[in-house]
Amino acid sequence: MIQLALGIAILLATVHAAPSTKSPTATVRNGTYSGVHSSTYDQDFFLGIPYAQQPVGNLRFTVPQSLNESWDGVHDAKDYSDICVGYGTDSIWYPQSEACLTLNVIRDSSAKKSSKLPVGVWIHGGGFYMGSGADQRYNMSTIVDNSYRIGKPFIAVTLNYRLSAWGFISSSQVSDTGNTNLGLRDQRLALQWIRENIAAFGGDPDKVTIWGESAGGMSVGYHLTAYGGRDDKLFRAGIMESGGSIAAGPSNYTTYQSSYDEIVSQVDCTNTEDTLQCLREVPFERLNSVLNGTYGEWGSIQLDKHEFVKVPIISGTNTDEGTAFGPRGINTTKQFYEYLTDGSLDFQTPPNVARKILELYPDIPSQGIPEFLGDKRVPSNGYQWRRTSAFSGDFVMHANRRRQCEAWTEASTPAYCYRFNVRSADVPILSGATHFEEVSFVFHNIAGLGYHYGKPFAGVPQSYIDLSSMMTSMWASFIHDLNPNSGVVNQSIRWGVYDNEKPLDLFLDANTTSHMEPDTWRKEGIDYINSVARKFWR
Repeated sequence: MIQLALGIAILLATVHAAPSTKSPTATVRNGTYSGVHSSTYDQDFFLGIPYAQQPVGNLRFTVPQSLNESWDGVHDAKDYSDICVGYGTDSIWYPQSEACLTLNVIRDSSAKKSSKLPVGVWIHGGGFYMGSGADQRYNMSTIVDNSYRIGKPFIAVTLNYRLSAWGFISSSQVSDTGNTNLGLRDQRLALQWIRENIAAFGGDPDKVTIWGESAGGMSVGYHLTAYGGRDDKLFRAGIMESGGSIAAGPSNYTTYQSSYDEIVSQVDCTNTEDTLQCLREVPFERLNSVLNGTYGEWGSIQLDKHEFVKVPIISGTNTDEGTAFGPRGINTTKQFYEYLTDGSLDFQTPPNVARKILELYPDIPSQGIPEFLGDKRVPSNGYQWRRTSAFSGDFVMHANRRRQCEAWTEASTPAYCYRFNVRSADVPILSGATHFEEVSFVFHNIAGLGYHYGKPFAGVPQSYIDLSSMMTSMWASFIHDLNPNSGVVNQSIRWGVYDNEKPLDLFLDANTTSHMEPDTWRKEGIDYINSVARKFWR
């Protein structure tokens, strides 16, 4: 009954349910917006607010341009805009278009222009090819509501940015014109808009935390290292869930030249003088039918040089990340070696590096993931699936996260690091504590709002809900105070700052008691991956 009541409450907190007749307003630099009030949580939503000129026509495949209009009267901000065009299951539930560069502000109705509340800016994930700020899995009502209950209130913002080739088209032509990494530049302009306008909603522009998961976590990591780590005062902290400053794969525009050339060819732009301009003039429907498929200096080098914005961070990963990223169908060591060296990882691993990986990740099932399987194999996924999954999780996520925490400590900057170790009810048992599973806990999304393939808290014990309550309070406390412990009721668990002399992270679990643990698991393999990061072009 508790879960059902919470689910109904969250559902009613969405934009299209139970609004009152009161319409909140906020006056930004361009004019006044009218939002919508939710009586369930006594919150205001300002939705679909443009933060840039829309990237259509000659602005397609161009760095985002600041708004150039103002108005008298009041503009509605009562509904989400179309989301940016994406190509995956995170995007199919919402209307899409090119005119998508908008953001959404969620605040408690008690907030006033003079409130100067901290601000949490959520950057969605989805591999840079799908997702949106309208995704209801990221509904902010519960975490904002909880932030008030624990005395650590903040205002939340979600945003859209261009995806896939719309936002990350890459080639020599693109590089020559400076129109690179458009999706990340969209995010950057959104942060600039927030700095200039969030005070109108009761937020403090000097207390912004950028926050994301997967591609969103990578985006946060990239903003921390952008322009050689230049601090543009756009944020004072960062939260990275399963993503960071080191790319999971190679970072070089030449990697994508062949893809660009293929797109140009398919829309008959090959023989034009300016292929990029030709792409801008292709009708949306035709280009959209073709695109179904951001990556300066590499992140690993910048972390080594400490070229990043020196602000506190939260950085963590999930124990069994590799079950989401690892290959299937590998049955022999020879096949694993071929996988490493044949370009399957978007580059060819040098033979000596591949041989060392085989040594550090032996064909011993009990050393693979998920750990609960013990000595068992999973032949249906590949006789060596647990082995290759362990490597893949370390390569894509865990090694990058550990190096992030180490680099922050080297620069005497606080880093709070974690390992999430819970399998939710929405994934198969063999997936374990896989990628994305911490999101519903952080957002305290007990009802599973926006989850279309299974509800993460369906039938789980109370300990799962308790863990979610603790995590959502830790995240809110960090956004408010830069200290994840300040608003947590359970003082038996204290999240310590990472220390390279004695590296510890917070082990988050609902089946055992959460606690600080040595950050040394699979140390030899992870240390080796980090030591040869440049050979992986990252």
